[in-house]
Amino acid sequence: MAPELYLITPAEADAPDFGSRLMAVLSASPAAAILVRRASLDERTYARLVADVVNIGQGAGAAVLVEDDVALAKRLGADGVHVTGGLEAAREAVSALKPDLIVGAGNIRSRHDAMSFGELGIDYLLFGPLGGDTDPKAAELASWWAETFEIPAVLSDPGATTLDAAGAEFLALSTSIWSAPAPADALKAVLAEAST
Repeated sequence: MAPELYLITPAEADAPDFGSRLMAVLSASPAAAILVRRASLDERTYARLVADVVNIGQGAGAAVLVEDDVALAKRLGADGVHVTGGLEAAREAVSALKPDLIVGAGNIRSRHDAMSFGELGIDYLLFGPLGGDTDPKAAELASWWAETFEIPAVLSDPGATTLDAAGAEFLALSTSIWSAPAPADALKAVLAEAST
């Protein structure tokens, strides 16, 4: 069974044409979730980007997640938070948002890390980086987690050109899509690869 799509916005998502590029990508294929990546954006720019993605993403049926900012997620009507800051940050997000909103966790480096996060009542675990280069260890961890535990696994493979999620329920796409001249066409190529 093919994984569901989880999109991660690019580091330069504050570009004026990002909204239209995102709409084109979501027209090419529905996504289960969109993580609005903070990268180096200042607070005001990031809040504006989150508001735009909430509007576009939720309109297309995707859950929109904010990176590491519980207050902003609540204020702008996002669907939840993706935590990169460790166990204590995840514990605080779960306490503040559950059961009404989604809390996911990433930046997981080992099986021990994964199990520690899993015990907190997290909704999903993301294995791999949010952008940049693919982490070869991430696929092995995602596969192990998906086979062993019920909490969904997201494999983040920034360079993905196929829908191979190593058995994880979700495949997070980022760099390979957004760095293409036409991101929607890049996504269509990934989907076409899966159907051949």
